[in-house]
This record gives sequence, structure tokens and C-alpha cells, in this order.
Amino acid sequence: MRDTIILACSECKRRNYTTTKNKRKHPQRVEYKKYCPWCQTHTVHKETR
Repeated sequence: MRDTIILACSECKRRNYTTTKNKRKHPQRVEYKKYCPWCQTHTVHKETR
């Protein structure tokens, strides 16, 4: 049931993280506030397709 997703920075659009999510529980796209090494700050990272 868990699928691998890629998280991209909303500022620089770089794909920094991979994680898994349960698509049955969370059908919408997820957003996490994580550290971006290129922006050198914490930014919102959104799920990409």
C-alpha cells in the first residue's frame, strides 16, 4: 500500500528527498517543511509526480 514519493523544494525546485506514503490514507499531495541544502534554509517541500 505504501508508494515511494519524491519531495521537491518549492523555492529552487530541486528534488532533494524521497519518502513513502500511504495513498489510501492520504490521497492528496503532501507537503513537509524540510532543509534544502541548495537554499541553505528550511523550506516547504512538495510531492512531485
